[in-house]
Amino acid sequence: MKRAFKYLFENKTAIIIGYIIKISGTVVGLFIPRIMGTLIDDVVPRLRETGDWTEFVLGGVFMAFCAVFDRTFNIIANRRAAKYSMLAIRHLRNDLYQKILSLSGKQTDEFGIPSLVSRLTSDSYNIHTFFNIMQRMGVRSTLICIGGLILSATLDLSLTLTLVATLPFVFAIVFFISRRGIPLYSIVQTSVDKMVRIMREDVSGIRVIKALSKEDYERERFDDANSATVKDELKASGVMAISGPIISLCLNMGLVLVIVIGAYRVNAGAVKAGTIIAFLTYFTMILNSLIAVNRIFINYSKASASAKRIYAVMDAEDDLKVAEWKDSDAKDGITSPYRIEFRHVWFCYGDNKENDEEKYVLKDIDFTLAPGESLGIIGATGSGKTTIISLLMRYYDPTRGEIFIDGRNIKTYPLDSLRKMFGVAFQNDIIFAEAIDENIRFGREISDEDVEMASKAACAYEFIMGKENGFKHEAAIKGADFSGGQKQRLFISRALAGHPGILILDDSSSALDYKTDADVRENINENFGDCTLISVAQRISSVMKMSKIMVIEDGAIIGLGTHEELLANNEVYKEIASTQLGSLL
Repeated sequence: MKRAFKYLFENKTAIIIGYIIKISGTVVGLFIPRIMGTLIDDVVPRLRETGDWTEFVLGGVFMAFCAVFDRTFNIIANRRAAKYSMLAIRHLRNDLYQKILSLSGKQTDEFGIPSLVSRLTSDSYNIHTFFNIMQRMGVRSTLICIGGLILSATLDLSLTLTLVATLPFVFAIVFFISRRGIPLYSIVQTSVDKMVRIMREDVSGIRVIKALSKEDYERERFDDANSATVKDELKASGVMAISGPIISLCLNMGLVLVIVIGAYRVNAGAVKAGTIIAFLTYFTMILNSLIAVNRIFINYSKASASAKRIYAVMDAEDDLKVAEWKDSDAKDGITSPYRIEFRHVWFCYGDNKENDEEKYVLKDIDFTLAPGESLGIIGATGSGKTTIISLLMRYYDPTRGEIFIDGRNIKTYPLDSLRKMFGVAFQNDIIFAEAIDENIRFGREISDEDVEMASKAACAYEFIMGKENGFKHEAAIKGADFSGGQKQRLFISRALAGHPGILILDDSSSALDYKTDADVRENINENFGDCTLISVAQRISSVMKMSKIMVIEDGAIIGLGTHEELLANNEVYKEIASTQLGSLL
């Protein structure tokens, strides 16, 4: 939790000013009971004797001034607390988001996307709430406790000692219960992760759920996760809630003792009634401030658990480190054709310390692709086609073996430079709720002419211009106003617009009809023939004109050559071609 405070104290001067304002108002407010006691014990008796209301009115006006001063400064300080808490969390969220973007595929898998979402949202909100309540109540409650005790002692030391005797019990209760609460709130956030995961799955798959009439099933599944979250939250809240009543009980028992002792002392003439009233007011203020302190500790427990989860991500070691490269003449993200080499690459998701070959999803992938050549990758679902792309773009590092681009190990390229070489269109990419041209440009410095040229090459220009505002048409969330084929043509347009040195089409034409698919590939050959092309596909027709075709089965290369060579020498490829092309062979 200490590390999270650095975000709050980035605005140290403003925070100190806020504390000064809060302290000033609180200190002035502390004198109100003392003034009231003086008026009752000293001014009112003189008023009865002289009939002069001047001193009483001035005392009342001064009390009102102190109250207004206290409230006004408190409001100003609270507004500042809210502002700088939000600024701190904005910076924390930005840093966490940046870290999430830099995580490797392996780390993203380990944390889980729903967990990363909840850490970025609910966990950061818990810290924001604590920062806010700490600034608003922390200083004020502490001052009221300390100042109230000091001023109470000046009124009657014996009554103050009665109050002080209850405080060790209060602090012990807060300490032990808060220690118990932190791990419980960690469990709560884990339950939230699961609930968020189910919610994301259901929202993303809502069409399938409705098509199969499984609304009741999914509602029950979500309700189970929701109930588990509520159960964990109730357990954590129940433990933390114990402190409030116990603290109130201890303090109210102390208050009873103060009233009893105070009554005897008033009756004995040892203390005046106004002093007792002032003392009881201080006692009430201290009681409320300790309840506020308890509330701070409850929020601290939540924030501490959330901070641990956030810094588990922030402290994740970069496992895609850039290795040293000594050749200063090597290319560094320049868009041009590239030579690609996979040298005996093996890969498995997760650890495989026992080197179990069955766990490998890629097995001894070894091939070379010359600059400007094209490679088609074909194979059954789950054979490892997309994993090859993920390794080439360094979302993951190979378990064994090496990958080179232009004779340089990809581990030696800065990630930003490495990925600038690529233009990628995935099968299930994302359309943002922005204008079409911004979806294609995607924040890059790409001219309108290049955007238009890329859309024409991807056979997207006509349907784009059919929209009311053409390229300025605002796409719906996730491109809900586009068909599957239209989305894929926009994905391809995005990949082409940056004139990449390496173009990757990862099953990005599966929703296109055969003619459109053929037209897109012909346009790419005509306008982007100088780039190195890798195309993952299920259709023989999509890869048959490639320079090389790789056949993958169970993570291993079982065929590599041209269409004609594979037809002659590879039974698996021949069977696929026969099924898809039939009499055209």
